[in-house]
Amino acid sequence: MSHAIQDEVNSLFPASAEGASRRGFLKASIATGFAASVAPTGDLLAQVITTDSQGLTAGMIEIPTKDRRIPAYRAMPAGKTRLATVIVIHEVWSVHEHIQDVCRRLAKRGYLAIAPDFFVRQGDVMQYKTTPEIFANVVSKVTDVQVLSDLDASLDWAAANGGDAAKFGVTGFCWGGRIVWMASAVNPRLKTGVAWYGRLMTTVNAATPTHPHDIAEKLRWPVLGLYGGKDDGIPMDTVEEMKTRLSFGGKPSQASEFVVYPDAPHAFHADYRPTYRKEAAEDAFQRALAWFKKHGVA
Repeated sequence: MSHAIQDEVNSLFPASAEGASRRGFLKASIATGFAASVAPTGDLLAQVITTDSQGLTAGMIEIPTKDRRIPAYRAMPAGKTRLATVIVIHEVWSVHEHIQDVCRRLAKRGYLAIAPDFFVRQGDVMQYKTTPEIFANVVSKVTDVQVLSDLDASLDWAAANGGDAAKFGVTGFCWGGRIVWMASAVNPRLKTGVAWYGRLMTTVNAATPTHPHDIAEKLRWPVLGLYGGKDDGIPMDTVEEMKTRLSFGGKPSQASEFVVYPDAPHAFHADYRPTYRKEAAEDAFQRALAWFKKHGVA
């Protein structure tokens, strides 16, 4: 992370401390398949989208950060360089099959897509059988400072390995959707972002001391927010409040937009879960692609 970006992160997240995260854990590779706590079975398997890797260079890589190398999944058109790059920020289930498939979907459309494992220092979520266990043992220990630093390191890797540094974007789902908003206030290297149903208000603690609401006026680049009108975990009044706060900022915040799918629940893009809504998911993905193109990430 550059000194300028680090200073900005420290000013926005003064209560965060990278030392709060546990050290010493590094997975040998990104796991294949789905996380145990959400692995699809029965009828759900029929709706899971599987994108092949034909014509792609796809698989696990390692990204150097300031304290260690972290694993990531990378997909890109084979033999191509100077590619528009999208960093894909995972859900609480880390870089499991769904996130890897999202990377391949983007690569099929000409992108270098990279999904870093932002939880690697805290533990392996694949081993836990319930979501509460994942939150208690892993997610609650992950700091915003750590994630934003790893995100910047991922941009460094992309610039040196086939990406075009003038065409950087970011997208994220659920836990990762919140990070898209937070990154929008600190990282000037990105041109835009797409946040899928990321919380706009969260529990304040040492690891996550700031809400997306708190940084709405400070956006450095515009964000497209994709949300479900029947999301039990993200009340629509928090979306409306975010719209209001964005309107008070400068040009990047005012250029941000929301698309709310009235009948969609949380995680409507997650094709491996019962919350999947095909029509909303497909429309939102096309809107995301159009958003990236509109803002120079294509």
